[in-house]
Amino acid sequence: MKALKIALVAVIVLAGLAYLARGPLSVRIMERALPRMMAADPMGELPDGLHLTLCGAGSPLPDPNRSGPCVGVVAGKHLFVVDAGSGAGRNLGRMGLPPGRVEAVFLTHFHSDHIDGLGELAMQHWVGSDAAEPLPLYGPRGVGGIAAGLNEAYRLDVDYRVAHHGDATVPRAGAGLVAMPFITPEPGHAVVVWEADGVKVTSFRVDHSPIDPAVGYRFDYGGRSLVISGDTVKSPEIERMSQGVDLLVHEALSAELVKIVTAAARDLGRTRQVKLTADILDYHATPVDAAETAQAAGVGHLLYYHVVPPLLLPGMDVVFLEGTADAYSGDITLGQDGTRISLPSGSNAIEVSGD
Repeated sequence: MKALKIALVAVIVLAGLAYLARGPLSVRIMERALPRMMAADPMGELPDGLHLTLCGAGSPLPDPNRSGPCVGVVAGKHLFVVDAGSGAGRNLGRMGLPPGRVEAVFLTHFHSDHIDGLGELAMQHWVGSDAAEPLPLYGPRGVGGIAAGLNEAYRLDVDYRVAHHGDATVPRAGAGLVAMPFITPEPGHAVVVWEADGVKVTSFRVDHSPIDPAVGYRFDYGGRSLVISGDTVKSPEIERMSQGVDLLVHEALSAELVKIVTAAARDLGRTRQVKLTADILDYHATPVDAAETAQAAGVGHLLYYHVVPPLLLPGMDVVFLEGTADAYSGDITLGQDGTRISLPSGSNAIEVSGD
């Protein structure tokens, strides 16, 4: 018993000393760890193939597990981003995808939740690389106004950073965004918008009416393929473009859960919120809609993103996915920030992991 008391006292004393030394200890750990962290190249460690990371799996509504819509795609040695919702740049870095290495951003449409992280992403791309040109921003008609507006909004920031660090360190020529508009595809007529080194990015029209234009994207590389729906209702065009792809990344809204939100707002007399939540039902696909599309297209794996509403309580995920297993015979992943899916070249493997 006496030995136990002595051991307990020793543990308490050591814990107290460690607590008192936590500042210097953290500095020593930081000094040793930072060089390894800064030298790490998570992208370089990936096997050749297509790799997708959800840098934002949510919607405009606050969700602790899902930021604004953002999808990072590594194709071979190339890094792309589809949409840039809030937190896009910071999430990319946290997930081992350096914003400075993003070669292009592809926008599905111009709702604020898909573009409100663009300014920060472009700034991080500029200061985090030796880019001599602005970050290319691809999108249908209207993308020029997005790029021009953000460039103007960040004009003073660029002035400040060049004045402080010098043009040799942060070349003014590499700041901001450059619009790369393409003609909005007609149904049945997809448009290749980026192609090099065996990577092909194809855009196709989706139905997010009354929002127009609205598009999705297909990525092909190394014999692997994936489709990102963007915001849309159930669409024959997505089914057509997804025929036989390895991965379908599809937005989804649970009508059942949203109707509960609408009913609560009605009970509280919040007529404006009732109107808003009722309206969103008619321009988003349900989880079952997306599952039916995946089944009809013979998709290898279905990943949900742009999840509406936020799934804040235990069990809400069960309600969100209700009926999907009956509609689709393949594997399903309910995405959250940090969800990763790898499609190695020369393989049929579909590897799912989390942040």
